Amino acid sequence: MTGPRANDQRLTRELGEVMPALLRFLERRVGTDDAPDLLGETLVVAWRRVADLPEDAEDARMWLFGIARGTILNHARGERRRLALAQRIRQRLSIDNASAPADAGADVRDAIDRLGDDFSDLIKLVHWDGFTLAEAGELLGIPTTTARSRYRRAREELRATLGEGAAEERSPIQVTDDSESALTRLGTVSPP
Repeated sequence: MTGPRANDQRLTRELGEVMPALLRFLERRVGTDDAPDLLGETLVVAWRRVADLPEDAEDARMWLFGIARGTILNHARGERRRLALAQRIRQRLSIDNASAPADAGADVRDAIDRLGDDFSDLIKLVHWDGFTLAEAGELLGIPTTTARSRYRRAREELRATLGEGAAEERSPIQVTDDSESALTRLGTVSPP
């Protein structure tokens, strides 16, 4: 009996005899958590390559263990890639988070939140997200001229709010007579 059906029957018979040993082989190399998944991957590859199944029973057994070893190597490469990616993400996050303490600029954020939605959204889009006034106006669905006038009024309100609070408490934001200093610093205050 030859052909695809015969190969399927031979592989089924070989797997019945070898599968417990394959699982133990995988468990010793990757642990009991990952071994069943790798056994499944090994079986998928074996069924996909069933036409390559050797005739001799011992050769077939070694062929299955060779497939299992290849599955382990693929798994190890994937783990290394995942660990390297996680490390790059951790490094990137540590660089991004090393900027300012969590409460730095809280008075500015509070002042922006008190402005009202029309003004605060515009200020956040321009200073935190880096949009131009025209782009922010487009995102908010308002003409550029309206965005400019709202931005000007928002700056005036922020100047008044931050100017009053500066005398009462020390702030990480220095408010001076220079009308742009508080707003210039807005760009350095990260969103909550």
